[in-house]
Amino acid sequence: MDQVVPITSSDLDGAEVSWFSALCSDDYQFLGVPDGDLRSSWNHCRDIALEAEKQGFRNILAPSSFQVGQDTLSFVAGMAPLTDRINFLAAIRCGEMQPIMLARTVATLDHMLKGRLTLNVISSDFPGEKAPSPYRYKRSHEVVQILRQAWTQEEINHDGEIYQFANVPTDPARPYQQNGGPLLYFGGYSPDALELCGAQCDVYLMWPETQDQLAQRMKDVHERAAAHGRTLDYGLRVHMIVRDTEAEAKEYADYIASRLDDEYGKLIRDRAHDSISLGVAHQARARALADQYGYTEPGLWTGVGRARSGCGAALVGSTDQVLSKIEAYKKMGIRAFIFSGYPHIEEARHFGARVLPELKTVSLPHAYGRVPSETPMTPLGAGERR
Repeated sequence: MDQVVPITSSDLDGAEVSWFSALCSDDYQFLGVPDGDLRSSWNHCRDIALEAEKQGFRNILAPSSFQVGQDTLSFVAGMAPLTDRINFLAAIRCGEMQPIMLARTVATLDHMLKGRLTLNVISSDFPGEKAPSPYRYKRSHEVVQILRQAWTQEEINHDGEIYQFANVPTDPARPYQQNGGPLLYFGGYSPDALELCGAQCDVYLMWPETQDQLAQRMKDVHERAAAHGRTLDYGLRVHMIVRDTEAEAKEYADYIASRLDDEYGKLIRDRAHDSISLGVAHQARARALADQYGYTEPGLWTGVGRARSGCGAALVGSTDQVLSKIEAYKKMGIRAFIFSGYPHIEEARHFGARVLPELKTVSLPHAYGRVPSETPMTPLGAGERR
């Protein structure tokens, strides 16, 4: 399949290949079977990120949810001095923090990481909240507008339905990254979600579906971006099981699902804060339409979704099969990949040994020209202290 829609990074030769740190109680040897050694402790989540950097992944998604595990921004701050190459894709739940203080928090993290920060914009409910979708997305629109002002202007002036600020100086919120600040990644399927991404964000993240469905998803969000005179880059979040042969990969997929109790799997899915979202419904529909072995198309296995909300399918195959699948996605125009596997450290090693050496990888913030070559003249950097 040829490139589906115009993309921002059409001339980019490589792709951003990322891993996932299971901050929200999402690491297993057997899907849906809690294992104390794989709990989302600081030590374990740290070790996932350190292994991902060692293997050569370029970014790592740090998710956000109210589950036993690590707070996202605290975790990223803790990882900053322990890493020096890998980027962090920190999830920010819009409205959770006062927007101007969020802008300062982001600026602090970006300076700690020296420009290795990217942001995943989330519009989900807060714990204990049941807010209408239009309200949540309106809130997110305003938060992102305020962040952008904080990163690019001298003052924040915002007169919205939810937030009103006037003449707030931006010095405390100036990030390390220049030319627009940290990149904004976003995933969502509703019309309100597509509008938010098309108007405000840089990378649209998709969950695994058939290639035809992904292509339609890209067309839908590009239509909204084009209405604002913008293009986007596109990303795919998908689990990974790669082995030397297809038979070994499929055998491992069966192995990790072999002890899954579907009732407990449903409990795991339902406790997530995005469990009633449109995207989750699409993943459930994909499972329902899969063949008797859980495959919706060759190499795309939906078994993972029986035990987790959100991203619910894995690429399963030999090294060559997985590489071919990734190349097909790249031809469609996908420039960012977020992979993961169970258990996360071991599967990072499998992918790192077999597939990563065959891929040309990039850091999107560097490709976008956001990361300066030396400390910027910002108040938290090399700027004159006032």
